[in-house]
Amino acid sequence: MTRRELGLPGIVYGGDYNPEQWPQEVWAEDMRLMAEAGVTMVSVNIFSWALLEPAEGTYDFSHLDRVLDLLHAHGIAADLATPTAAPPAWFFRAHPEALPVDRDGRVLSYGSRQTFCPSSPAYREAALRIARALGQRYADHPAVALWHVHNEYGCHNAECFCDTSAAAFRDWLRDRYGDDPAALNEAWGTAFWSQWYYDWDEVLPPRATGAVPNPAHRLDWRRFSSDALLSLCRAERQVLAEAAPSVPATTNFMVMYNFDALDYWRWAPELDVVSNDHYLRSTDPESEIDIAMSGDLVRSLAGGRPWLLMEHSTGAVNWQPVNRAKTAGELRRNALAHVARGADGIAYFQWRAAKAGAEQWHSAMLPHAGTDSAVWRDVVALGADLRALAEVQGSTGTAETAVVWDWDAKWALELPSQPSELLRHLELVRSWYEPLWRAGVAVDFVRPDADLSAYRLVLAPSLYLVDDAGAANLTSFARQGGTLAVGFHSGAVDENCQVRLGGYPGAFREVLGVRTDELFPLLPGESVGLDTGGTGSLWSERVRPAGAKVVSSFADGPLKGVPAVTRHGCGEGTAWYLATLPDPDTLARLLDRVRAEAGVRPVLEDVPPGVEAVRRRGPAADFLFLIDHTGRGATVPVPAGSTELLTATPLPDGSVLVPPGGAAVVRRPTGV
Repeated sequence: MTRRELGLPGIVYGGDYNPEQWPQEVWAEDMRLMAEAGVTMVSVNIFSWALLEPAEGTYDFSHLDRVLDLLHAHGIAADLATPTAAPPAWFFRAHPEALPVDRDGRVLSYGSRQTFCPSSPAYREAALRIARALGQRYADHPAVALWHVHNEYGCHNAECFCDTSAAAFRDWLRDRYGDDPAALNEAWGTAFWSQWYYDWDEVLPPRATGAVPNPAHRLDWRRFSSDALLSLCRAERQVLAEAAPSVPATTNFMVMYNFDALDYWRWAPELDVVSNDHYLRSTDPESEIDIAMSGDLVRSLAGGRPWLLMEHSTGAVNWQPVNRAKTAGELRRNALAHVARGADGIAYFQWRAAKAGAEQWHSAMLPHAGTDSAVWRDVVALGADLRALAEVQGSTGTAETAVVWDWDAKWALELPSQPSELLRHLELVRSWYEPLWRAGVAVDFVRPDADLSAYRLVLAPSLYLVDDAGAANLTSFARQGGTLAVGFHSGAVDENCQVRLGGYPGAFREVLGVRTDELFPLLPGESVGLDTGGTGSLWSERVRPAGAKVVSSFADGPLKGVPAVTRHGCGEGTAWYLATLPDPDTLARLLDRVRAEAGVRPVLEDVPPGVEAVRRRGPAADFLFLIDHTGRGATVPVPAGSTELLTATPLPDGSVLVPPGGAAVVRRPTGV
């Protein structure tokens, strides 16, 4: 696919704009305040279907016409959304069969958002009809810089278990396995529990049943559900591309914050611009790590290219049990951390805080308190910061370390009846990512079958499921001179959730030089000592070296003396295996050793602890982002002749002051 670029200068700044929630006399004030804040683009029309199409096939664009004309007159671009995330009430009265059905067979009512079946023909027809009408009407409108397809696909309707979805699932399975159900039976292992299918019509979605569902059945259902929504996204995008071939398109992903319904590796290539929504969790004491990990993953989904932060919060969100406001300086640190990891746009939900509706207690750029508020002052100040960083646009990240991330592996690991229900893919990956973040090491995320030639070090903290191609790719990386580190319970099953026989860790036994014959997962709160110091939690297993050298062994428990960490020379490279989860300090020391042997260095040496250092690279200069998370500030050595961009300060003496709880962005011309 030929990607169309977002043709806006600098770092885009704005948020969701919902003028339909306010009298028109408020709109003029919105324009004035957007100019004061430095807003350059807003998302509009996300939830306006009922106003645009008051009856089937009857349109009223007068409201949207005025909004787009007003934005253009004030020099603000529009990210124009198709409003298909919230069909109007008249649609469901006419097509009640389009309502979603949950696993227990309950039909869910309309009255919120995303209450439709993704496989519904009636919904698809209605969604494409209004998308086509929007595309044709606004294809040449000068305000429209970007199409915003739908909104947060799958946020509330990632799965529908109705009969229409069942038929669509069977069609998807035929495409995957062929017309004869025998291939499906083989892949799913249906000889177990008499689940054999003789006719395609016998295959149902994994609805509520009396015992544990077939894991391969459940995994294919997750794949199908992701693809069903992707099919809708592709169809809307195609309609818009036909109407406006030069306007790029995006849709907002939801990487992290406990959303795992979609395989974004499959989605990202379909978009001109990759976008993401990111919200902090009040229970996370170090949410800056979540921001960094999310940003690295989104940049990786974008193929290393810049991306857009489509939604973030200026303060509290509205959907957690306790929704805390941000502390002083946090809004700025959060935004600059996203820019540091590749975001060429910062946007918030939403522009003006709502006084009614389900999200009335969600923070906004213009809060309920108005302009006499700390949030508004921070919003205006951030606009000035982003203007000062205009030249950062288009620059990219550089990394020599990759972390393997795979949605199939995540879905499979968290199915029922695992050796331990305590294993969570995101938590395992973050446990390995965190010491790299603290050390200032640049990280990309990759699929198991990705091109790994740019990396010295590849980490696979949690890769329970891997197909033969992915396993061969990672093995080849090590044999050709790379350093590979693999976490426990990886390589255990193939793409159909079938156990790889002959001993664990399955697909990686040979490259790791180990063989395990039995697993000993640990109980909640249980730990085992390691003979090199520290402890392990969550997992242990009876490992036997088969060429690998023992780095650390279990010091107590039923596996006392059994290897816990091994290192194996294979071909031109090295492969490490961790048969437990070491405590954070022990894991950090181990990964320090692994990356040192691989020749991986931090972005910048001599950075004080608690100061985040990230580099973006442009054709004429590098941009070093330094963000203080300690509240104490720091002086950081940088190349002489650099410039601090936020304050436009030359740095002739080769150091920069990072203010307490603040940030500095240093431009270093290439060759300095």
